[in-house]
Amino acid sequence: MTTVERFEVRRVVAASPAAVFAVLTDPAGHVAIDSSGMLQSAEGRPVSQVGDEFVVHMDRESLNDYPLGKYDVTVKITKFEPDALLEWTIASGVVEPPLRHLYGYRLEPAESGTLVISYYDWSEIDEVYRGKGIFPVIPEAGLRATLGILARTVEQPAPVGSR
Repeated sequence: MTTVERFEVRRVVAASPAAVFAVLTDPAGHVAIDSSGMLQSAEGRPVSQVGDEFVVHMDRESLNDYPLGKYDVTVKITKFEPDALLEWTIASGVVEPPLRHLYGYRLEPAESGTLVISYYDWSEIDEVYRGKGIFPVIPEAGLRATLGILARTVEQPAPVGSR
């Protein structure tokens, strides 16, 4: 029996890869498109390379799973390819050892905009967390909903009367 430790969802967004990437590299963009309700606000500059970090103020009560309340995490960029790939992990937070789960977006040009592939990978988590019912933190439906919010954020509205 195999255990799923990664999933990904896809959606074509009617915007250029550069427009999508601009939202994804901005810490405030992460908050704006979050479907979980956990991300409350962020501090930091837009990221531009592997190793860049920013702080996200979180509220775990939005998930109603663990009584962590409000806390901060540091997001650390692990992969960066302009207009094509952004991946990160949580570098610090409320637990030790670090969780070592990965979130990311791959962008591919598509006929009507950009194919956005969002993934969540917890295959590298520390053994201390395995079998505890913690992962996945965000369900696949949460990634899909975030892509819907991303689309709403970057797509240009249709002219009135064209719908």
